[in-house]
Amino acid sequence: MGVLFNRCPFQPFPTFSNLFQPFSTLGLHRFDQLCAQHAIEHRLIKPRTPQTNGLVERFNGRIAEVLATTRFDSALSLEQTFTRYVQVYNQHIPQKALGHITPIQALKEWAQKRPELFNKRVYNLKGLDK
Repeated sequence: MGVLFNRCPFQPFPTFSNLFQPFSTLGLHRFDQLCAQHAIEHRLIKPRTPQTNGLVERFNGRIAEVLATTRFDSALSLEQTFTRYVQVYNQHIPQKALGHITPIQALKEWAQKRPELFNKRVYNLKGLDK
């Protein structure tokens, strides 16, 4: 998780999680400690709020569909499939929540409007920000 925070091109906004163990004891879990180290607010979503949880579940459902419909010959094959999926998702699939633009387009717009939030330049190509 620390690697994710270090590679993220922007300061993450508040992070949400379900009211289930191990996250139900805010502050005590390693995730909470990492969020605190990087000045990220961790919030628990309210019980019975399917609209909040639905965004995550929809994304997880898409990944589950890839797993269910693809046969992987090796761990490398699985990794390559997920890498391609993430690239397609971030660069080619417009998201309703982002005003029908792709995540990479949204990041570029945010970087122009609020450069103080970003610690790296936003690129279209995988691997350039390593």
